[in-house]
Amino acid sequence: MTATAGHRGHGTARGTLSSIRRHFSPQLALVYGMNGSGAIEASGEGARLRLSDGRSALDFGSYAVTLLGQRHPAVLAAVRAELDAMPVSSRVLGNATTARLATTLAAYADPERLTKVWLGLNGSDAVEAALKLARLATGRTRVVAVEGAFHGKSLGALAATWSPRYRQSLGPLLGGVTHVAADADAVPGAFAGGDVAAVLVEPVQGEGGVRPLEPAFLRALESAAREHGAFLIADEIQTGLRRCGPRLVSTDCGLRPDAVLLGKALGGGVQPLSAVVATEELYAPLAADPFVHTTTFSGHPLGAAAGVAALAAVEELAPHGEHLAGLLASGLARLARRHPALVADVRGQGLLWGVEFATAAVAGDVLLELGHRGLVVSPCLGRPEVLRLLPPLVASDEEVEEALATLDAVCAAVPDEFRPRAPVTP
Repeated sequence: MTATAGHRGHGTARGTLSSIRRHFSPQLALVYGMNGSGAIEASGEGARLRLSDGRSALDFGSYAVTLLGQRHPAVLAAVRAELDAMPVSSRVLGNATTARLATTLAAYADPERLTKVWLGLNGSDAVEAALKLARLATGRTRVVAVEGAFHGKSLGALAATWSPRYRQSLGPLLGGVTHVAADADAVPGAFAGGDVAAVLVEPVQGEGGVRPLEPAFLRALESAAREHGAFLIADEIQTGLRRCGPRLVSTDCGLRPDAVLLGKALGGGVQPLSAVVATEELYAPLAADPFVHTTTFSGHPLGAAAGVAALAAVEELAPHGEHLAGLLASGLARLARRHPALVADVRGQGLLWGVEFATAAVAGDVLLELGHRGLVVSPCLGRPEVLRLLPPLVASDEEVEEALATLDAVCAAVPDEFRPRAPVTP
């Protein structure tokens, strides 16, 4: 551990948690304190975090942000160079780094169709921009989303998010959102009455319990969108950029989305960054009036520099990611066989996997114990019985095996009071 990391971490955990308790939330401070056994994060490198008490933890969580691990050197170098040149844009002059990111994103997604770019800071930014563009471009108001979807918690994005946990007591939300069951037979009914501006869909639902949607269902959504003159918007904020294997899951399934939404890992785990990469038709309102939707830090040069470097690094590491995905898939299948009473299902794709436990109580116990044993994963807040494993592309084979062994040991040690009781045979 470096001297700087030690200074940041040593002796400050109690004060940090006290500040979080006072200025953010007592419940948040409690959760952080329990997860870290009283320690806080101090530094990171690659697939590992260093805690304030000197312990090391594997970062297979961070809600999909650290696809390139902690402090990827190429991303850090790009941001440092931009910091020395132009850390913030004047917003009244063109910026070369921002323009370079837009060019890179269009080439990465689909240089023939998805040629227009809008930049934000987080996933909700991208969702809000895409929904606004769809309504402006069509003159319609209705959006079709999928049951189990998560698209963000800002008011517009929240209307497309499914979980009642986030929506309760906040109505009325943005009107005109219809949630359809993930069943091709249910699709026609969602379009009854017309007036649909857009279909918004995650090809793999992350927060919704890591649920890959069937290609036949996705194709039915696209077909209905085309028939009704609606735009198809693929929310790949969590699934894109090789997280699930291909550059984009939606296009790999054979879809031709009118926009792809990117975020989380787009900033290389160093800068907040998101993007809408769209067709000219969907983007037309912004092309006609570039001030119809703006944010102060859209196209922020530090984020743009990070994004360009991150996209290059992701492609360089993609073959290793495919290898790690195989290790993870086979290891989690073994875990399910070893603990059939606890593990109800494992599902996922690439480096996005969910372990569904028999109950939310089991998942909570496992999550807490994993933290104590040095493995950071991400819970699904809308599906509390599911834990997400999100290893970075820079993880080694040994680190994947370490994570699997830790998960296996924690499952074996789940206390009896959390284990589901076997039914009594009459």
